[in-house]
Amino acid sequence: RRVHGGNIPFSHKFYRINIIYLFAVDMFKVVSFSFVKSNNISTRFLTTAIPQVEKIYLDQFKKCSTQALVDALWVQGYPSVYLEGVRPLKKGIKMAGRAITLRFVPFRPDLMKDKPKGTQSAEYLAFEMCNEMDILVASSVGPWESIGGDIKFLRLKQKQVAGLVTDGSVRDSNVLETYGFPIFSHSTTAKQGPATMIPWGVNEIISCAGVLVRPGDVVVGDDDGVIIVPHSMIETVLKIAQEREEIEGIIKEELERNPSSPGKFYPFSTPIASNSDLAELLRKKGFK
Repeated sequence: RRVHGGNIPFSHKFYRINIIYLFAVDMFKVVSFSFVKSNNISTRFLTTAIPQVEKIYLDQFKKCSTQALVDALWVQGYPSVYLEGVRPLKKGIKMAGRAITLRFVPFRPDLMKDKPKGTQSAEYLAFEMCNEMDILVASSVGPWESIGGDIKFLRLKQKQVAGLVTDGSVRDSNVLETYGFPIFSHSTTAKQGPATMIPWGVNEIISCAGVLVRPGDVVVGDDDGVIIVPHSMIETVLKIAQEREEIEGIIKEELERNPSSPGKFYPFSTPIASNSDLAELLRKKGFK
């Protein structure tokens, strides 16, 4: 028999099903599950459909600064969205895409024996899930541990991914800079990864640099770092961020024209008091 949604053979005799449940609203939802072959343990991953993100939204996110998005998420009750310590390998590149997640776990000899080999290894399964609107987000076991280098990530170049993000490090940085897609990491390294950690989980909810990332979230990066926008907040966050950037543009233009203390207008919170200096300035500029 075939399992719905994938091409993995299913047999009660040889396979055990591991199911991960997430309690959401008033129902349980299957997020992901793996088949573990009992006679020669090899793990394969299947997931429910990853939420789609329309290109029009990703194009708009690329025009927003990470600062405006952090502010927008903050006022909506999401204070922890910035990936501390994750920096661009090459500056001057803006990135926005849908999250595909990859989780590394600490090395242990018995787990290494059970690890699927070749193209069935978790990182390669994750690579093949990516397309030109996706960003691979990989959680490392430590900031200085390597998640891969030029040979592995050549596949991401071929897939024309929207980016790669990790709270670990990458190897062969001089080559990776030529690959043409944005890479954000804690650092670079010459170290190998296999002696320290093993790629294991695909499209699970992960913690990357202390920030929760769900498959399908929007990942945005620029010279100041990377932030995660929950999929359910896409439209709301875009609207708030775009509005804040417009207001900040008006404030900066006014301060350049009439030098004075920024405290007259900034910082601001919404709704803006109708009798404030900022409200008066916005009315003069026709802001609605």
